Amino acid sequence: MPDTPAAQALLDTFGHIVVINLRDRADRRRGIDAELRKAGLSLDHPAVELFAAIRPDNAAGFPSVGAHGAFRSHRGVMARLLSQGWPRALVLEDDMAFATGAVARLPALAQALATQDWDLLYGHPGDRPEALPQAQAGLVALPPDLGLIQLHFLGLTRRAAEIALPELDAMAVRAPGSPEGGPMHVDGALNWVRRSHPGLRALAAQPALATQRASRSDIARPRWFDRTPGLRQLATALRRLR
Repeated sequence: MPDTPAAQALLDTFGHIVVINLRDRADRRRGIDAELRKAGLSLDHPAVELFAAIRPDNAAGFPSVGAHGAFRSHRGVMARLLSQGWPRALVLEDDMAFATGAVARLPALAQALATQDWDLLYGHPGDRPEALPQAQAGLVALPPDLGLIQLHFLGLTRRAAEIALPELDAMAVRAPGSPEGGPMHVDGALNWVRRSHPGLRALAAQPALATQRASRSDIARPRWFDRTPGLRQLATALRRLR
């Protein structure tokens, strides 16, 4: 069966789609598979692969064990992009959800991206609209000093990975709070890299292409109802109703 226009737009733009997912989060796999199917893709598509998220034993100077794992997982996807020789990839966290109307906008956005040089693409414009330049064809050029949080939809080029990977490795071994950049949340680390390398061209989709589904966090410490047998399943069901 031929790819849908939305699927073709994603594949033409990124080539490969990598979904970060902990092996024990089957609920997240089901959720992201449902989102991909909205665009005519799935976890079974040959261009889509799961990356086994890393769950370290300790925080090792990071804000939490989960933050440490997210940092290492995104770092691992960058390393995979480089080892495979891919020119680009789309990195999705497994709680990504397409924003309303986003799937229909993908072909036009792909055409706009094809006319620009870019290194990083955020699937959302952040929460400071007053600080953003005007969008052109659904894309905003991010100033290097404007940080964005949340990496649930991140387009990445080989050049961006080549620059970011050694920076992340250096951050991971520095002392927490180091003025040179120590262990931190991975979205903050990427902001640090962008500030340090203003030649990296970062774009953001506006309106947002992606949001995050409500689900139990793997980064923050679980809430009491996520740690209690029986209530965990109820909390999951209630989140789906949001």
